[in-house]
Amino acid sequence: MIVDLRSDTVTKPGDAMRRAMATAEVGDDVFRDDPTVNRLEAVSAERAGKEAALFVPSGTMGNQIAIALHTRPGDEVLMCATAHPFNYEAGGAAVIAGVQIRPIPSQKGILAPADVEARVRPANDHYAPARLLCVEDTSNRGGGAVHTVDQLDALAAVAKKHGLATHLDGARAWNAVVASGVSLDRRARGYDTITFCFSKGLGAPVGSILCGPKDAIAHARRVRKMLGGGMRQAGILAAACLYALDHHVERLALDHERARKLSMGLMIEGYDVQLPQTNIIYVKVRDAASLVEALGQRGVRCNATAPDSIRLVTHLDIDDAGVEHAIASFAALKG
Repeated sequence: MIVDLRSDTVTKPGDAMRRAMATAEVGDDVFRDDPTVNRLEAVSAERAGKEAALFVPSGTMGNQIAIALHTRPGDEVLMCATAHPFNYEAGGAAVIAGVQIRPIPSQKGILAPADVEARVRPANDHYAPARLLCVEDTSNRGGGAVHTVDQLDALAAVAKKHGLATHLDGARAWNAVVASGVSLDRRARGYDTITFCFSKGLGAPVGSILCGPKDAIAHARRVRKMLGGGMRQAGILAAACLYALDHHVERLALDHERARKLSMGLMIEGYDVQLPQTNIIYVKVRDAASLVEALGQRGVRCNATAPDSIRLVTHLDIDDAGVEHAIASFAALKG
C-alpha cells in the first residue's frame, strides 16, 4: 500500500472530473473567449464576495500578482514569518514587484494585530514604506491553523488604519471555511484581494484564482501576461476546478477528521504531535530524514520540514485504511 502524505497537491483527478475536463467547452482565454474559464472566474468572484477574478496556473503566481498590484518598487510588505510568499516563492516579491518582505513572528501562523501595528514604521526617507499586509489562512507552517473571523477583521482594521492594502493568501481557504463554518465571502470581507487554490485539497490537477475589484483584476491580467501565465484553451483545466468547487468542498471535513485520527494514533504511539484544526500535521522526531526514508520503505510518503520535524497532509486520496497503515508504520519505527 502506498499512502502519500507529502501534500494535498498529490491527488489524481477521478473519473468524473476527467469527464468534465474532456467535455469542457473551450476557447482562447487570452482573447477572453473561453466560456468555461469565464464561468469559473465569475463563480469564484461571487463566492469570495469580490467583483472579479482571474484564473492563474498556481497559487504562487496569484500571490505574486497580488503583491505587484498593491505595491511599488521599494515598498515593504508585512506578513507572518512562516508565510508562503516569504518562504516558498523563490524570492519572487523582490524580483517581480521589487519589494522587501518584513516577516512578523506569530503563534502557529496566526498574526496578532498588535504585532502588525508595531511593525508599521512612521514615514521616513530611511525606511521602506509599508504598503501591504498579507495574511495566510490556513497557515501551512502553522499546522493548518485557522484564523477566526474576528482575528481576520482585526488584522484588516490595523492595515486600513495605516493605509495598507490587504491580501488574503487563501491557498487552503476552503479548509478554513469548512473548519470554521464561516463562508468565504465573510472571511474575505476585509481584504482587497484573495487567492485560493484548486490543486490543494480540492483535488484539481492545476489552478488557482485571484479575486478582487474589477480594476485590480484588469491590471492583474496584464501582470499575468508579463509572467507568462496567459493560457489558451484553459477551459479544460477550469472544468476540473468547477467540478472541485461543486463536489470537493464539503468533503474536506473528512480530511480534517482523518488528520485528527492520524494525530491521535501517533500520540498513542508516543509521538510528539498536536491535534490539527484542518488537514496538516507536524510531528516532532529525533531524526526526520532517517524516519522519512524508513517510512518510505513501508509505503508511507512524507516530507521532513526540519531536522526534527515531519509534515503529514491528508487529502481526498487518503482513506481510513491509509490512515491505519500510516499509524502502524510509525508505530513499527518508534524506537
